[in-house]
Amino acid sequence: MTQKLSNAQIAWRAAQDIADGAYVNLGIGFPEMVAQYQPAGRQAIFHTENGILDFGESPAKGSEDWDLINAGKKAVTLNPGAAFFHHADSFAMVRGGHLDVAILGAYQVAQNGDLANWSTGPKGVPAVGGAMDLVHGAKRVAVITDHVTKDGKPKLLESCTLPLTGVGCVTRIYTSLAVIDIQDSRFVLIEKLPSLSLADLQAVTGAELLVKAPFADLIVPEL
Repeated sequence: MTQKLSNAQIAWRAAQDIADGAYVNLGIGFPEMVAQYQPAGRQAIFHTENGILDFGESPAKGSEDWDLINAGKKAVTLNPGAAFFHHADSFAMVRGGHLDVAILGAYQVAQNGDLANWSTGPKGVPAVGGAMDLVHGAKRVAVITDHVTKDGKPKLLESCTLPLTGVGCVTRIYTSLAVIDIQDSRFVLIEKLPSLSLADLQAVTGAELLVKAPFADLIVPEL
């Protein structure tokens, strides 16, 4: 399969669904790109587990203040009115249901909404970290990911085989080929690349796709 969205295009598509003024946590790595593509006239309030609310864009190279970092240890700037707090208070915000959206990456997503986005393998991390709090504390949990693994195996499955981050937590998946919702423990197609047939999309999806007409074409800008 040759045509697919880039990571930047997946992040752009996910950003279009974030409401103005929403409190948002972006997972470490790829999900952080979502902050770059907020639609004109909208401004989310970004939260990081290590204790900042309403941080801004990355600083220019050479002007970083390394006391101001996000959970991924990347330098950030502050928007007017930004707040600092202890990481315990930060997790109280997460666990208290005060975040509107959490957007994370994934190794696997099951059709019932289970998420696996950590691993204890050779290149894994020692523990699941804050992701397990985010997926059950945020009001909405979305995933951004390539549709398949590097060796072409489906990431969207009937059930996860890797250690779970959360159970029944994901509601929408933005992939390199489609936008898919999870409804009643089923993958429901919302958008797909217009050049991709339903049969080809199903062939790289590890569980049945429910098609509720009309679904839309997945159209994103060149980035």
